Amino acid sequence: MNIQQLEYIIAVDNFRHFAKAAEASFVTQPTLSMMIQKLEEELGVKIFDRSQLPVQPTPIGAQVINQARVIVSQVKQVKDIVQEEKGIVKGSLRIGIIPTISPYLLPNLIQKHTEHGFDIELVIEEATTDQIMEKLASGTLDVGILATPLNNDRLKEHPVYYEKFFAYVSPEETSLYAKKELDEDDLNINRLWLLTEVHCFRSQILRLCNMRKKRNIHTLLSYEAGSIATLVRIVDQNSGLTIIPEMAIDHLTEEQKKNVRPMKKITPVREISLVTRKEFLREKMLNLLIKEVKDAVPSSFLSQDLKKFVVAI
Repeated sequence: MNIQQLEYIIAVDNFRHFAKAAEASFVTQPTLSMMIQKLEEELGVKIFDRSQLPVQPTPIGAQVINQARVIVSQVKQVKDIVQEEKGIVKGSLRIGIIPTISPYLLPNLIQKHTEHGFDIELVIEEATTDQIMEKLASGTLDVGILATPLNNDRLKEHPVYYEKFFAYVSPEETSLYAKKELDEDDLNINRLWLLTEVHCFRSQILRLCNMRKKRNIHTLLSYEAGSIATLVRIVDQNSGLTIIPEMAIDHLTEEQKKNVRPMKKITPVREISLVTRKEFLREKMLNLLIKEVKDAVPSSFLSQDLKKFVVAI
């Protein structure tokens, strides 16, 4: 078994086609097929089911490929840490970010990254928390920008900033709208618009509202939004309220900002961290990214005093 063989099975898994995988690997298809066949013979298992089109990994093959991704990623990190020791910080960093953070953080982060001029290519994709955690574990992502804590033993969390939650209230909610601050009891689940189940932001809001212990929950409609911006527009054109993160306020019009209400007595907060596999070794590159994220958010978000108000996921 060698690294080249592992790279070949990863390529076939990516393309689900031997010819395309060979082309991407700059080898002939017979060479790639022969190397994979030798690996299968060595392991005593079939990694791919060649009878299917597109080619599919076998159940055991999928496990082998996932481990191959981790191994290849770690081998690449060996070269990277040698470069970092020589003072050379360059290369690509594959980043996953959740949809409730990306619209508000990414524009500033990309601007800061461009201004700093580091020789680091950021390859960014948007995905749910579960998808990002899975890709971190398999080695297809290097870093996740996520709400934490995740309580996952395979991952390492690097808390970066803390963001407050605010209520966004329709003027049609007369009694609520008249208040300058809202109590926790004002967050009536029957008037509250939520994100879909796949978003961890939804889980935080339900915890904030102490709704998990309540049964027979009925929202305004069966529809659940996929983005915070959609929730805001629904409240604008209908009634009810929703919860938004602090950075979303800057994306509101002056008229919409009149609908924002802070919480009374409580200061609900979400912790945003850079998350890596525990085996991730490119410390200098990670620290540069942490600095850029910190530079991309208001300085008030960096206060450690806010940590005690973090709402669990």
